[in-house]
This record gives sequence, structure tokens and C-alpha cells, in this order.
Amino acid sequence: MRFGFDDDQIEIQRTATALLEARSALDRVRENAEAGTDDNGLWTELSELGWPGIAISEDFGGQGFGLVELAILLEQAGRTLAAVPLLSTATAALAIQTAGSDEQKERWLPSLATGEISGAIGVAVNGRCEVAACAPTAAVAVLFDEEGGARLVDLADALVEPVATIDPTRRYSSIEGPGVELPGDTDAAFDRAISAMSAELTGVASRATELAVAYVKERKQFGTPVGAYQAVAHMCAGMLLGTESSRSASYHAAWAADADESKLSEAAAVAHIASVEGARDVTSACIQAHGGIGFTWEADPHWFYKRAQLDAQLLGGTSESRARLADSVADRVGAADEADED
Repeated sequence: MRFGFDDDQIEIQRTATALLEARSALDRVRENAEAGTDDNGLWTELSELGWPGIAISEDFGGQGFGLVELAILLEQAGRTLAAVPLLSTATAALAIQTAGSDEQKERWLPSLATGEISGAIGVAVNGRCEVAACAPTAAVAVLFDEEGGARLVDLADALVEPVATIDPTRRYSSIEGPGVELPGDTDAAFDRAISAMSAELTGVASRATELAVAYVKERKQFGTPVGAYQAVAHMCAGMLLGTESSRSASYHAAWAADADESKLSEAAAVAHIASVEGARDVTSACIQAHGGIGFTWEADPHWFYKRAQLDAQLLGGTSESRARLADSVADRVGAADEADED
């Protein structure tokens, strides 16, 4: 199957790329990271454009598009490390839309879709989430658990404590408090959440690849650009492979969520694995490509490496996705064997 963007999606991508490159340049990312602040001005602008609710039904104040359009925005947000709660807000809203009750949807979705309030996401163990994205400024959180369920937590009634992490480009907190179960299909909600996160990780890997390639083209050793050396060129080719594998898997999962939900579970698991491994490997290679300066605070590669590390754990590691993928493939092979026997 050949996948490509339609005219509306191409325009969304063009607009998002231009806006975020102008409003979230790396010097702005550094400024916000060192100050420990979000970019509230940028968040206001994105909210006015309807980004938080792009995949939310118009019945609840959203734009009525799908996960593919949200993935386009999240890829660009990841590529620029935008200091806004887009991933957490859009994902929390998607989870409520997918698995929430009518009352939960009516209470939370209109405000989330317009960006009037922001959301947080994370994974809870024994009722406590150790690291949730964007919780310090959020009004509501969706916390997935080990048993496959999910809780909706009004953060006004919860204990929310800032957590220091290696990633200063985004705010994180622990969450502990009462919540209300999402009564619907929480597996489908989780699949959408990891698909959305995979899109952001694709953007992180993409920009890290661009930084590395640009650097090895201009950095010279013995009068020759280091990118001309085969070992460096092979490393950059591997970075491109990791990025494109992540991109293909992420958009396949987003497409499945919108067009063929029977394929979503497997596609989301593949996207989760490909994007986490891809972003980790690519951002690490980006630091290596920059040589001795690559790991220093003054250089930019470490921002992307740190975001990749936190995103990789935000909704749990990939072990669960690997297990789900193995079960899915085993079931399919078993069904095929039974059909052959018949």
C-alpha cells in the first residue's frame, strides 16, 4: 500500500513546519529549558489555531480531523522540541474521546480541544504515576495502568509534585490521587496514545539526523569534511534508516486509527518499538557525530537525546508492545494454520 498526504494534510504540514521553525528555534528551546518554563505565548498561538483539538470531534469543539493530522503536528513539535503541552493535551483528549463516558467527554473535551486547559499523561503503578508529562500546568490527567485500564484524574484533587528529569525541555511531575475509570475501550485509547507519541519521537529523530549531517559536512579533519569518511557516512545512513523506519511505522499506526481500526493494535505496537529504538539510536549517534563537543551543554544534540530518553519511558517501555506484537502475530499464524488444515 502506498501512503501519502492529501492536499489538506500537505497544507497542515507546511503551516506547522513554518510556524514552529519560526517560533521554536533552538535558541528559544534553550532559553525555556534553562529557565524551566513552558512557552506560554506559543501555546496560546497553537491553541488559537485549534491544534490541541485537531483530532477531536466538532461536537466537542475540536477540528474533526484524525490521528494522521495530529501526527503531522506532533512530528513537527518533536522536531523543534516545542515547549508546549501539545502531546499530553491532545493524547489525554484522545483517550477521553475514545474510552470516556458521555459525562467525561462533555466535562473535559471542549476545554482540552481549545487549549483552555491542558492535559497530562502517564502510567500509574499501584495508583501512583512517578513521571507524567506536563502535569505541573495541567488540569486533568489520563493515567494508564498495568492491567490495561485507565483513570481520569482531576488534578485539583490530586497530589502533583514536580519531578526533576534529564529532559529540561518539558515539565514533568508525579501524580497521586483519586481518579475515575474510563469505562470504554482503554486498549484502543492506549494504542492511540503510543501512536501519537511515536510521531513526536519521529520528529526528534528527524531533527537529530539533520543536525548530524549538517555538522559532518562542515567539520573538517586533515582538510577533509569528516562526513567524507566512510565510517561517518555509514553512521549517518543508519540514522536516516532509523528515522524513516520510525516515520513509516508511526504514520501507518495513525492511518489505522483513522481508517482500519482492526489493524491498530499491531500497527501501534510496531510504531512504539520502531520510534523508541529509532529515536534513542539516532540521538545517540548525533552526539557521536559531533565528536567531543557533542555531549556538552553548549551544543544542541543533548536536547534531543534527553527528550528521546523521557518519551521512551513516558507510556512504559517497549516490552509490553513487543509482547502484544508477538501475541498478535502468533494468533494470525495460528489462524492461518487452522485454515490450511480445514
